[in-house]
Amino acid sequence: MIRVGVNGYGTIGKRVADAVAAQPDMEVAGVAKTQPNFEAHTAVDLGYPMYAAIPERAPLFAEAGIETAGAVDELVADADVMVDCTPSGIGAENKTMYASYDTPATFQGGEDATVAETSFNARANYDDARGADTVRVVSCNTTGLSRLVAPLSEAYGVETVRATLVRRGGDPTQDSRGPINDILPDPISIPSHHGPDVQTIFPDLSIETMGLKVPATLMHVHALNVTLESDVTAAHVRQLLENQSRVYVIPEGFGLDGAGTLKDFALDAGRPRGDIWENCVWGESIAVEGRDLYLFEAIHQESDVIPENVDAIRAITDAADAAESIERTNRTLGVGLAGDPTGFDSAEPVEADD
Repeated sequence: MIRVGVNGYGTIGKRVADAVAAQPDMEVAGVAKTQPNFEAHTAVDLGYPMYAAIPERAPLFAEAGIETAGAVDELVADADVMVDCTPSGIGAENKTMYASYDTPATFQGGEDATVAETSFNARANYDDARGADTVRVVSCNTTGLSRLVAPLSEAYGVETVRATLVRRGGDPTQDSRGPINDILPDPISIPSHHGPDVQTIFPDLSIETMGLKVPATLMHVHALNVTLESDVTAAHVRQLLENQSRVYVIPEGFGLDGAGTLKDFALDAGRPRGDIWENCVWGESIAVEGRDLYLFEAIHQESDVIPENVDAIRAITDAADAAESIERTNRTLGVGLAGDPTGFDSAEPVEADD
């Protein structure tokens, strides 16, 4: 049983802890937080041992009625692996602490790639992380792009990727980022950081990325143009993507025309927090002109990296190979949207009056 400590219990950390708890070969050794807010109370209610990420703040937890199991360094000493889910930049500061206890650690994509021995995507380069001391799970956007590039590269070869990323202005809870009434090139300079980040997974890939920030909180949307090395048909590409366990090709006629309906779809499917772990590719958007492939996909920034974090734990402990880990993670989390979860896909559509 792999004992996993989670440092940071916010948007990503709480999802990682729940995903770890669902694994038959892992257990949550504890979670660390900086303050006794509602997430800390939820963690305790779920039975996760609570540690003070800032030791001198431990009395604040006691005042809030939360018993702590100790300071974060005690969690690091007890865990087999630490998953750092702290805000960008803090993970790099924590790296020395993990090393001092000889505890392997994974970091999130908000950290610079130099924080770890290798960047990680389960579909693309799982073996690079096996037995490493430090691994960086790439960002939500890089995860999404990597999941597409890997099968396309294997099946057809990829000459160049061009991607425009339409990014949400903030997560639903990040009210400090809004209200936003603007559409911003982000960054104005080209390329955006996403292309170079993808190259930490695919060093030889030719990729150009541009970014926009919009006043939305639900998901990111990617517009992709991929020049392949061989001629293909749209139908063949669609079949290839439908065979990828962490890609959901949205069927025509489902009415899933945007991020809002996709989130509603996930809630109807019983997904925790309405999470969508898969890339959501609109099947109708898949088009091929010669060797140029075009498509739209949506990426749920709060959750698509969660299966990757679980796989990174197995890779860093060398507990399973890629195929075993991905299958186990998918099965235990329920990864793999298919069909209409309400069972209405065979029914005739009903027109409603406004």
